[in-house]
Amino acid sequence: MGKKKAVALKYDRAAGSSPKVTAKGSGIVAQKIIDIAEQHDVPVKKDPDLVEVLAGLDINQEIPQEIYVAVAELLAFVYSINKNRPKP
Repeated sequence: MGKKKAVALKYDRAAGSSPKVTAKGSGIVAQKIIDIAEQHDVPVKKDPDLVEVLAGLDINQEIPQEIYVAVAELLAFVYSINKNRPKP
């Protein structure tokens, strides 16, 4: 099994652009990305195939059209979690 990898995305619906890669890394850096996400209640989804594709993108690069469906499924997962969370 290879090193753990992680990729963080940012999506601003109001801006009308595609999601962008905001952080990526493997090993210790991947764990730090996951830890920071969890500390800030950002949902984390394990999807090794999608991470492989996203890890090939540059920081601040919009996701390519070829993976819109996979990322849309990821965003649906995040929205469903956020919808069920109690409001502060």
